[in-house]
Amino acid sequence: MSISASRPHSIRDVASIAGVSPQTVSRVLNSHHSVKPATRERVQEAIDQLGYHRNYAARSLSTGRTQIIGLVMFNTDSYARSIVVSSIELAAAALDHSVITSPISAMDDQTIEAAVQSLVDRGADGIILAVPMIDSSPVVSKIGNTTPIVTLDGSRTESSELLVIDQALVAELATQHLLDLGHQTVWHLAGPQNWIEAIDRSQGWRSTLERAGKSVPPELKGDWSPESGYANGLIAAQTPGLTAIFVSSDEMAFGVIRAMHESGRRIPEDVSIVSVDNIPLAEFSSPSLTTVAQPFKKIGQLAVQRLRHRLANSQEPFPPFALLPELIIRSSTAAPPSK
Repeated sequence: MSISASRPHSIRDVASIAGVSPQTVSRVLNSHHSVKPATRERVQEAIDQLGYHRNYAARSLSTGRTQIIGLVMFNTDSYARSIVVSSIELAAAALDHSVITSPISAMDDQTIEAAVQSLVDRGADGIILAVPMIDSSPVVSKIGNTTPIVTLDGSRTESSELLVIDQALVAELATQHLLDLGHQTVWHLAGPQNWIEAIDRSQGWRSTLERAGKSVPPELKGDWSPESGYANGLIAAQTPGLTAIFVSSDEMAFGVIRAMHESGRRIPEDVSIVSVDNIPLAEFSSPSLTTVAQPFKKIGQLAVQRLRHRLANSQEPFPPFALLPELIIRSSTAAPPSK
């Protein structure tokens, strides 16, 4: 059968060249496991021969789906958050979806609601809300009744699903490690208190000390940046009796380490440091950071998979969210100095 070059090629053209049904071509394009390898190869050869590209506009008219995932995220240069975004984009691409992002610079309800609504207006089939909301928004909850929403890092709305790591457990792992090494108490450099994960880590740190019958030192305040870590590290270096500090992010910990070095405090001989995230640079700081690892890549992948599951209206139960943080012990922690 001859194929006209005067019009865009269709799935039927690919099927004709490959000698299969249009349904088989569709299964190949959607990476369906039921297609035999030889058939998949034949279809791919036909796609390459024709230079076939999907017509997403036509498909959205026929299916009511745009294959677009909307992502609302806080506008930050945080390395950890960039890993989450990258994993969402890669997972979406693997499922033949594209991602449009609506970054926000403030975390008030009005800003978040406007960002979500803009993604709905741009045709997003579903939305991943990767902002650390403290309170749920009734407007976002209402949108979630018609547009599936998966929430990361924040509060669950009535209509959305929540995928989140237990940040109180993160703090407990870090704090208990330092107590187990023999430190009499643990100081804490917290993240900004308008982030729910920072609040949860502060509570977990405090609860762990209280359960152990230890005194709770004044909390230091940071903003996730190395600069705030450095400024607070200079304070911590001059604090009598401080031998251990739990820092709420690796990036702040880098600043603390520099401040300790400049102040003549040795790590871990004088001061032990545990941080959070386990970004790749943590292993190569000096000393290498003991940190609580969070599975950022897996969180992004699961968010896309969970959203896809909801969009498919599948009756099959989705496996429960069961990702846990993990303490990675390196060179920045040790027993306290002997008197």
